[in-house]
Formats: sequence, structure tokens, C-alpha cells
Amino acid sequence: MDLKGITLAINQIAENRGIKAEAVIEAIESALASAYKKEYRDKSEVVRAKFDPKSGKLKFWQIKTVVTPDEVRMPDEEPVENEEDDERKIKYSENRHIFLKEAKKEKTDVKSGDEIKFLLETHEEFGRIAAQTAKQVVLQSVREAERASIQNEFADKEGEIISGVIQRYEQGHVYVDLGRALGVMFKNESIPGEHYQRGQRMRFYILAIQEEERGRSGIILSRSHPDFIRAMFELEVPEITEGMVEIKKIAREPGSRTKIAVTSNDESVDPIGSIVGQRGSRIMAVINELSNEKIDVVEWNDDMEKYIASALSPAKVKMVEIKPRREAIVLVANDQLSLAIGKGGQNVRLAAKLTGWKIDVRSQSDPEVKLEGGISEAKEEEIPEEESQEEKSEE
Repeated sequence: MDLKGITLAINQIAENRGIKAEAVIEAIESALASAYKKEYRDKSEVVRAKFDPKSGKLKFWQIKTVVTPDEVRMPDEEPVENEEDDERKIKYSENRHIFLKEAKKEKTDVKSGDEIKFLLETHEEFGRIAAQTAKQVVLQSVREAERASIQNEFADKEGEIISGVIQRYEQGHVYVDLGRALGVMFKNESIPGEHYQRGQRMRFYILAIQEEERGRSGIILSRSHPDFIRAMFELEVPEITEGMVEIKKIAREPGSRTKIAVTSNDESVDPIGSIVGQRGSRIMAVINELSNEKIDVVEWNDDMEKYIASALSPAKVKMVEIKPRREAIVLVANDQLSLAIGKGGQNVRLAAKLTGWKIDVRSQSDPEVKLEGGISEAKEEEIPEEESQEEKSEE
């Protein structure tokens, strides 16, 4: 046996697949046990193998679980009246189980539920079918170890930005080559109107890491999620990672427009200026990544009148009148109405999402008239939980 060659092969497989050499050895042992059982033992038995790549030695064991008579149901035993108790019992198999009394002869301190190992005769010759079975077991075990390694690697990256190359586009879903792994961006997570071409490198937000299912990638990506904006600014704005500037809230209509509310935890730092950057360099880097999606940056304020007025930027607000039940009437000059409401009511709609308040935009010259498209309210799930609870208690 070429032990040096085997060791090199194990290390090479481990390196290529990004897994530990121990995982490859475990796959080989599992395969050898399957081949041994298929060739020399009963299929109901539990067989384990141990392979030492340094010495090339092989050992095989039959494994039996220790049980007590009241824990098992014998094959010829009639069903009992209490079916629930009967179902809890293990169906006894001489090939898989050993009674506690007998097990104590092998190991004095053994107890129910333990495993007893019985050394088997060593064989190194296997038939063609057994060898094919072993090959399949090795491949499957290595694939599973690789998937587990990839999941562990990406688990810590959930909520981060990752760069990948678009591999293919199927039924609206985008599959992305992330290096060792394949990610998928479902149709509803893509930016409306954005085009994806094979071989194109883009940035994505790692939305979730899930178990792979039916060959589908477990790394879920997004470009439309509001936190994609947050993560992009964290990359571009050092003041955010240092904790001096904080993004408090994001309201987004992907591919069209986003509003973000920011605040400063350091009186000497201008939050909006930090986000925008010198000559708009920082915000433009994010806008370019988002296919020129517009971004409005407003300052967070505990004073709701000032906050709502800022949220309607770039419109200039004349007055904000706070009403009960988280409603506000906003008055603006006639020449600011189109800006305040926005195309299709988008500006006031995003402002409502950003603040969590129902906003009613009206003309300062005719404040009693409600305007078409000028009223928008946040959905219930967009209202901060603590504020929603306060409202309920007041009622």
C-alpha cells in the first residue's frame, strides 16, 4: 500500500474542497465500513471501520446498543393493549442490540444506551459492487463535509456585503458564483428594472444562510433589501463603523428611491456630511452600485415635527401639525407641493415609512383641502414596536 500517496491524496482532496483532512479520512472509513458490510456481513448490522493513513492498517467492528428487556419489543412478541407504550419500545434485533446483563460481561460499567464494539476479522479484498458502494459513500460524504464547511464559513457573513460573478439567470432568479459557493438571488430580492448579465461582477447583501435543498444553494442574496443600503454605507463611511454616525431608519423603493435617517453620536461630527462625503463621493459610490437609485439623507430628530419636516426633503415645509393617533398635517407652499408629494405620491409615501406616521400634505394657501396623492401612512409593521405599544396603552 502506497501510504505516502494515500496521505498526499487525502491532503489534496481536503485542500481542493476546503475541508479538514480528518473529514476525508472519516469519509474513507464510512465507505470501507459500507463495503465490508455489503461483502461480509448482514445488512442489518452496524459496522464501523478505522483507517490509519500513517500505518495503512484497517480495523472493523460490529456495534451493538445496550438495552434492557423492558425497553424493547421482541420480534415474536404480541402487541400490548396500550399501543402508546408499545410504540415507545425499540424493536429488538440481535444484530443491533445487546442486553445489559450480557453487555456487562464485556464491560462492567456499561449502562443502557451505551454502545459495545466487537472486533471483526479484517478483510481488504472487496467485490465490484461493494467497491462501487464505497466510492459513492466517499463522494457523498466529501460533498456533505464540503457543504458543512461552506455553511460554517458563510454563517458569520450573514448581513454583510459580498462580491460575486453572475453565473446564470433562470426564471427571474439570479445564480451567483461566490468562489467556493453558489448563491441565489430570488426574483423578489432583485432591483426592479436592473439587468443581469452572465460574467458580470456585482455586490450583494447576504440575506440568509439556509440548509441546501434539492441542489439549491443555501446562500440567499439580495440587492433590494433596505439593509443592503445600510451595509453599503458601512463600507463607504468610516464614521459609521466607528460608531460616531448611526443610520436610524431606512425607507426604500428599490430601483427608484431611498430615504435614510441618520444621527450623530459625536457633537463634532455632521451626520449628513459624513454620509454624503466630500463633493458627494461617498453617496455617489453607493448610488452607482444601485444603478443610480436616488438617495435622500435626512437627520433623525426626537422632535417629531422637525423629523417629519426633514423626511419630506427636498421639499421645504412651512408647518407640521401633530394630530392624535400618529397623524400629522403638513403645510407647504404651492410651489413645493409637487416636491413634497413626489411622483405618484412617492416622496410622502417614503416619508411616512421613514417616520412611522400618517402624513397628510396640504397647500399652505388652502389647508382645508385634502390633495390627491398627498396622504400616506406607514403600515402597521413599519411602526416601531415600542411606540405601537405606547399607543395601545393610551387607548
